[in-house]
Amino acid sequence: MKVLVHIDDAEQWRDALAERLPQAEVITPAAPPEQRREADYLAVWKPPEALLREPANLKGIVNLGAGVDALLGNPGLPAGVPIVKLRDAGMAELIGDYVRYGILHFQRDFDRYRRQQARREWREHAVVDKADWPVGVLGLGAIGAKVAAMVADDGFPVHGWSRTPKSLDGITCHHGDDGLEALLGQVRSLVLLLPDTRGTRQIIDARALSRLPEGASLINPGRGTLIDEAALLESLGEGEGEGRLRGALLDAFPEEPLPADSPLWSHPRVWVTPHMAGPTPLGAALDQVAEALRAFEAGEAQETVDPDAGY
Repeated sequence: MKVLVHIDDAEQWRDALAERLPQAEVITPAAPPEQRREADYLAVWKPPEALLREPANLKGIVNLGAGVDALLGNPGLPAGVPIVKLRDAGMAELIGDYVRYGILHFQRDFDRYRRQQARREWREHAVVDKADWPVGVLGLGAIGAKVAAMVADDGFPVHGWSRTPKSLDGITCHHGDDGLEALLGQVRSLVLLLPDTRGTRQIIDARALSRLPEGASLINPGRGTLIDEAALLESLGEGEGEGRLRGALLDAFPEEPLPADSPLWSHPRVWVTPHMAGPTPLGAALDQVAEALRAFEAGEAQETVDPDAGY
């Protein structure tokens, strides 16, 4: 089998994947066009349209990340070719750490203490017990379910939401429109781990934000398209005085890098990070890619992406 790898550091991925699949020929976009056209499989992250159109008899695609919106939106994507994606590959634990930091940032008042420091103000705030700080996690896929479990293990009541019914130990699960309404009304920190689909774009709009309790916080290590930015800024209010929404920790944005003129950069109750919550650990990712390619070649059943659903 011939595998074409497209990602930053493609040569490193090529060499490491070739070690795991000694029977395969692994190439990068630097290979001659005639070799690229002969590729049986693509292992790619945000490939250019031309690259997707090159292989003449493509058997399968491995998306080198959990989010498939860029791939599904690429006009060069060939119809009918099965796609698998990285389901976790070590990302969930890293994202879980990011989320846990964000929850503690607000639950233990670090946002308020930072502002007090700038004013040289010495004032202690009473600690809210974890049991009184319910957390909502939107998205209960492989990553969302693990993150929800990590937060629950820390002692926070966790409410999870998914499009269809799910049952997870230790998590109060909600689904559908009514379930989302119920969840929003009772969480003090809301975590976004949904995919980018037609049904999730700007799911956090003015109405959703108005359903959150006064002083709630928002943590988004998921997709930037999930939030209506204008509604978010309106809910935050202006200046240091807290609006309806206490603050937001944001790692993903509709346009990346975040434009220099975005008001999010300078808002005193927004914390911006450069899409770093869940970097893909190379070793675990390569193991998962090699397993997917072996399954493709052997004709074994595996979980594939549903282009209509968007994940």
